[in-house]
Amino acid sequence: MSDIEGVYEDLEADVSLEEFREAVEEKVEQMGGLADEETAAMLIAHEVGESEVGGVADIEPGMEEAKFVAKVTSIGELRTFERDGEDEDGRVVNVEVADETGAVRASLWDDHAEAAIEQLEEGQVLRIKGRPKEGFSGVEVSVDDLEPDDDTEIDVQVSDVHTVESLSLGISNVNLVGKVLDTDSVRTFDRDDGSEGKVSNLTLGDETGRIRVTLWDEQAERATELEADATVEVVDGYVRERDGTLELHVGNRGALEEVDEEVEYVPESTPIEDLEIDQVVDIAGVVRSADPKRTFDRDDGSEGQVRNIRVQDATGDIRVAMWGDKADLDIGPGDEVALADVEIQDGWQDDLEASAGWRSTITVLDSEESGSESVDSSDTESAGLSSFAESDDKSGDEDETPSDTAATGESADDDLSDNGSATDEASDGSETEFTGVVVQAGNPVVLDDGDTTMSVETSADVGLGEEVTARGVIRDGRLEANDVF
Repeated sequence: MSDIEGVYEDLEADVSLEEFREAVEEKVEQMGGLADEETAAMLIAHEVGESEVGGVADIEPGMEEAKFVAKVTSIGELRTFERDGEDEDGRVVNVEVADETGAVRASLWDDHAEAAIEQLEEGQVLRIKGRPKEGFSGVEVSVDDLEPDDDTEIDVQVSDVHTVESLSLGISNVNLVGKVLDTDSVRTFDRDDGSEGKVSNLTLGDETGRIRVTLWDEQAERATELEADATVEVVDGYVRERDGTLELHVGNRGALEEVDEEVEYVPESTPIEDLEIDQVVDIAGVVRSADPKRTFDRDDGSEGQVRNIRVQDATGDIRVAMWGDKADLDIGPGDEVALADVEIQDGWQDDLEASAGWRSTITVLDSEESGSESVDSSDTESAGLSSFAESDDKSGDEDETPSDTAATGESADDDLSDNGSATDEASDGSETEFTGVVVQAGNPVVLDDGDTTMSVETSADVGLGEEVTARGVIRDGRLEANDVF
């Protein structure tokens, strides 16, 4: 056995002995006789081994070469371009490929591009060798060689339209249909070249989950043109990562279009009684009270704003601080809301508090689905909510910390029994009729009319946020309802 064959035997790479010999001979020639065949073989073996990657996620810009196996998920159009100093136009096709670890764009040039259009199919598995670089929408691989691999199976979705659940880091050419859950304002910034850029965000949800969408430059204004609950399609988006979370980005090549489709988004939430400090969770419930918006001065001299609401589910209630633009949301008592990615903090008097900052999403659920009748937040004072006392609130979001802690306010509605009760005006045995919003379902049902609360014993089936009237007799501080309507 020759020295070359001995090194080749120990090589764990998909390369033939003939190809290996040719590479060794080329290496010996390059080094001008400074290395014999065995040394050159070891150098080639090291280079080949370095280029093998465990998966698409391991491909990084700056690698001299990468070899990997991936499935074709989409094939772009053949494009031509002029090369400097050459008569013949260049040709390129961008092919999206993926494995279970991630996705990457593979650029095929000239003859490879022609062959891709004629021979490649979505769902086909390929062995690819190429040079990674930083591209427009993430890592790209400029392909030097590729061949089909019919023996390898890769479990990734091949579809024209993605779902939130199917997205993975590095995917581009993403088309996704979702419901608008939340929108943000347009922000401007200065680029290194002196030009001004624009960026905005919104959150989309579908049957499989939700994702934050970042809109750049020409697309940024779309966030201000869309209403919550609108159904939109992201066209030609690409997936990036921020703070360990996937985001879908839309640049000048992409688009965000409103479509006439029904998309169901069902939020999953953590019961309020199970919340713990430092968690980032989703919660849902009925708005029990809403404080006026407050402004404050930050340490850097800029002005911030915050508004507090109290949200209750069947297990308990919690105060939520809504920061920045979220303080302008039209939310009032009786609205059923879903709050995503809120941070649980230590609030006033050691009570837990939820902070809804820039990463959070606040969605007012459809009243037809929730059975609630919304009360406009401007009616807060007339509904009797001004009776809730105010005190200091030192909680906040990492990007919205007020220098004046009194800016946030505090509602002293820590327990249903503290709000005052209709039983103060009705003695035991008296006939009473009480109308309010269901802020606690089960046994007993608790109604809140914005000024007082009433515990009602009834077998009627009522839902959180529903406005009902209970008629009956007061006994032991509770309304024993004969009729609920």
